[in-house]
Amino acid sequence: MSAAAGDAAAAGGALKLVVWRHARPEGVAGRCIGRTDVAVDPRRAKRLAHRIRRRARREGWPRCVWTSPLRRCALVGRWLARWGWQHRVDPRLIELDFGAWDGQRWSDIHPGALDAWSADFERHAPGGGETLAALLRRCEAFLADAASDAPLLVVGHAGWINAARLLAERATRPLQAAQWPPAPAYTSALELVFFFEAEGRGALPSSG
Repeated sequence: MSAAAGDAAAAGGALKLVVWRHARPEGVAGRCIGRTDVAVDPRRAKRLAHRIRRRARREGWPRCVWTSPLRRCALVGRWLARWGWQHRVDPRLIELDFGAWDGQRWSDIHPGALDAWSADFERHAPGGGETLAALLRRCEAFLADAASDAPLLVVGHAGWINAARLLAERATRPLQAAQWPPAPAYTSALELVFFFEAEGRGALPSSG
């Protein structure tokens, strides 16, 4: 851990985030999926819930999971709740809002509209929905509010997970399209550590 991160941890709060991407949903190939509430096979969700439960037992993590309200994440939380876990739902964990694009095939979206987004990647609202800047703000707000000594377990969406990753890496702003990471694999896990200033703002990444 760097000296700056250590000072921030002493003055404020620290958070270890363990986030899993949800299981593969049904009927999404080639489509722009943000807030469209697509279905997921309950068996896939249950398998991911089993993996999370086993990992938590092994690591001694708290039996509490956070998810977005969309089924592809929330169903995992519901399985864990059946096994005695706390399942907390927060709308700040929802995927990026693609507005009029949401649910469409990427091939049906006009190339000029995609170019306009790439040209102002962080501040342009794709489909008139939500900007990446807004996604980053709500991601950081959620993390700051949840800062604690215990690991925070989340089942999330690819866009939200990548936003958290870029906050941890303190990526250069404004973001360019080339900086956006590839989507994490379905059901894969990512661990990130953040430090926060005393007032609960200004996430600082771990360097260790």
